[in-house]
Amino acid sequence: MQIITHISRQLRYLALIVLACPAIAIAQQLASDEPSPLLERPRIVVTTDPELDDLNSLVRFLLYSTDFRIEGLIYASSQFHWKGDGKGTLWFVEGREYTRFGLKMGPMASWRWPEGEGHIDQVVDAYEASYQNLRVHDARYPTPEYLRSIIRDGNIEFDGVFAKDTPGSELIKSLMLDDVPGPLYITAWGGQSTIARALKSIQDEFEGTPEWTSLKAKISAKVILLVSGDQDDTEAKYIRPMWPDLYPRGRLYAGMNLSYGAQTRASAANAAYYGAQWMAEHVSGKGALGAVYRVWGDGKGLVANDIFDYFGLAGYSDDELKQKGYIVWTPVQPKGSWLGEGDTFTFLNALDFGLRSLEDENYGGVGGYRRMPIAGESEPGFLGDGVNQNGEAGGPEYPDFFKVVQNDFAARLTWAAVAKFEEANHPPQVSLLGPRDIVAAPGATVRLTASASDPDDDAVTMKWWQFEAVDSYPGKVSFADTGSSSTLVQVPTDAEAGQTLHIVIEASDDAPLPLTRYQRVIITVAATRGRGVAN
Repeated sequence: MQIITHISRQLRYLALIVLACPAIAIAQQLASDEPSPLLERPRIVVTTDPELDDLNSLVRFLLYSTDFRIEGLIYASSQFHWKGDGKGTLWFVEGREYTRFGLKMGPMASWRWPEGEGHIDQVVDAYEASYQNLRVHDARYPTPEYLRSIIRDGNIEFDGVFAKDTPGSELIKSLMLDDVPGPLYITAWGGQSTIARALKSIQDEFEGTPEWTSLKAKISAKVILLVSGDQDDTEAKYIRPMWPDLYPRGRLYAGMNLSYGAQTRASAANAAYYGAQWMAEHVSGKGALGAVYRVWGDGKGLVANDIFDYFGLAGYSDDELKQKGYIVWTPVQPKGSWLGEGDTFTFLNALDFGLRSLEDENYGGVGGYRRMPIAGESEPGFLGDGVNQNGEAGGPEYPDFFKVVQNDFAARLTWAAVAKFEEANHPPQVSLLGPRDIVAAPGATVRLTASASDPDDDAVTMKWWQFEAVDSYPGKVSFADTGSSSTLVQVPTDAEAGQTLHIVIEASDDAPLPLTRYQRVIITVAATRGRGVAN
């Protein structure tokens, strides 16, 4: 690999040049050199219930609020957490966790909803304590006052009930109806009843009017749901039947291993990143946001006497906790170690790592990629499972971005904790000069030239690689040099018209926890063969 030292603090450009000589076929430019509107920061709304891993996901999300236009932070209910109406109304849904594990509980007036619950406000308070530091490292961080202005209560009274408008549903409705161009991403980290209410309110107002058909089509094209399952059945019972073209994108990604018990499935290479030592050094010991982030055995709880919440306890085995009356639904882990971020996968591909993952769900990104489940799966599995996009075993391994993502998370937590730019690490910069999309004939040779810089004057290592897991061409391409700033890529002679080759330039600094950024070139195979290549 070639080590590129710092050239300039100004953002350099990556050049993509196609050789034009008698022996090498000329590639045709597919896209203009103008910046894509998709490079604008995506609009996003977060809906979240008071689950412990939701709080952790929110910490990470706000550390990356530079990458989004956050339009709403909304409290939601789910089958696991609902507040009740405060009037003593009893509620019960067959098959929920209070009827599992041998339990026979309910009806009840609320379920696992703490008095004065406010995990969004808690994380925003920690963000405010960190804000001045964060601004030193990136001026795009939104003000705490702005974040507080978009916090709303959604449909939190009962599990799956969306019979009335709420401040949260009204905010979502207004965003769905506005004329701001581009997609509107809405996460569902809990149930989808608040989202369902916004849609139902629009239906109630406009169904039967002349504009209903076009308005429904507009909203279905504009809104992209990033969901962490159907946690209150409102998707199955209302959203899918009534809004069949409104596609829940997030669930179909083979997601990064970030959920409860992730360390039990960790590879040997990644295991240390879940451990108590790494978490203490790089996460829970880092300022106000690190302090609010939940880890195993931290002494914190959600609701008093909650038999499902034993995460704050330390020094007990699974059996000892069961004897105390807890429902041990995931194995106890060492004190201070990883607890979970089960909803983070919904927004990881919206982060600006440079992989263009928002442009098309099939492109894949640091968070995962779209593929169908294979036999025996109810949902796609985790990364690195050797399954291609068609759910067929034996496909190319998906790249393991876990260390890249966690190192970046650790760097941002450091930003939140230190007031001087030079006391933290910042990612290298890499970009493209010229088209990011080209058409090239089978047998054509394309020259790719890269340039990178680092804001901390760190040395930068550059590497070219083929994103095989998302290519539609089912084989490998050849590179003249994968570790240089410039390389030649040979389009395979057996490639068929319309197939794609995804070529990535990776740039990493040489810090103790290296930070990495990418750019992607997509080569679409043309119908004719290149000159100088035998037919």
